[in-house]
Amino acid sequence: MALLTVLFLAVGMLVADANPSEAPPSKESRIKGAFFGSLVADALSLGAHYEYDAPTIKKAYGGTISRYMAPGEAMGGTTHGVGWGRMNYHPGQKAGDQSDYGEHSVVVLEHLAKRKDKTGAIDLKDLVPHWKKRLESSSWGAWKCSQTKQTLQQIAAGVPHNRLGGGSNAMAVRHAAVHAVFDNEEAVAQASRTVMFTHQQSEALGGGEFFARAVHKIIYENMEPREAFTAAASKLGRWYVDKVQQGIKKFEEAADPKNPLSKEEFVDDLAATSMARLWMTGGRTEPIKVGKASPTEGTLPTSVYLVLRYQNDFDAGAKANAMVGGDSASRAVAVGAVLGAYLGVEAIPENLKTTLNAWKKCEKMMNSLPLLATGKSEL
Repeated sequence: MALLTVLFLAVGMLVADANPSEAPPSKESRIKGAFFGSLVADALSLGAHYEYDAPTIKKAYGGTISRYMAPGEAMGGTTHGVGWGRMNYHPGQKAGDQSDYGEHSVVVLEHLAKRKDKTGAIDLKDLVPHWKKRLESSSWGAWKCSQTKQTLQQIAAGVPHNRLGGGSNAMAVRHAAVHAVFDNEEAVAQASRTVMFTHQQSEALGGGEFFARAVHKIIYENMEPREAFTAAASKLGRWYVDKVQQGIKKFEEAADPKNPLSKEEFVDDLAATSMARLWMTGGRTEPIKVGKASPTEGTLPTSVYLVLRYQNDFDAGAKANAMVGGDSASRAVAVGAVLGAYLGVEAIPENLKTTLNAWKKCEKMMNSLPLLATGKSEL
């Protein structure tokens, strides 16, 4: 009998080892993961930001990106936005820095950390002056997009805050830090729109809100990414539902070993471009596939695809996004936020934490926000 008991216990231990039960990340870890995941993925995209040719990126990086790169590093000092010609889009940045997308996220965090009312709704009367000061300071070495330049001109002309921004449909997610302030989904959704005051176009604002809602559902409702995407889209309407389904369908094609797409060397690049129409802007010499550019109609489904394809591996997902190229940073801030929220801040590789230049200063500010502040959090 004793021998049978020992054998029973041994088998039980083997079964337990074969099926480890890992606890999900804490809410605190998910909140930090969303913010820092956004910055890390963005910084990985900096080196080849606006290079639209995936084979060129792969050749330059010797197969795949392994560390943060300075703008144009290994790319001959510049990147090539198809039809734009070669140039350095981020002349003031270095390896481990942020693109303009990540810098906007840091600016929002700075404002949240320094404002007196830590839990109130974000007020553009207070945010805009801080944003303007940062954009015009020497600390801003990143590219200024057309919407940013236009908004700066509007501010100088005295345009009211509720009329700021342009009509671009480019998605500009920059709200990741608000998850450390608001635990209410509607408050998070509103905050995502407020901080994207440089845009007025409905799809761009809706794209930001979509990812804000999806990340909130992952943090507070423990949803899987696919479930969170579907639920968030249903809040926003048919167009967003269709875009999510487009990303899901493409993921299923790429994950099916019987599908030719799954066998392609540049599977993620082909997936992104296959979900897009051609886009031509005035004076350009070549068309761009919208799936790799910044318009929300391509950025949203491509980001959904990348998250689902690399759902259990933050490092692989963030790097895959960088290797696709195009306006990779527009996807990075969304992909990084979702994967970081789902897997927790611990999923970010240590070497990418220690070499992200903004990590330490941002960690201090994040820890001062209401839902993470020592002694005030129930997470």
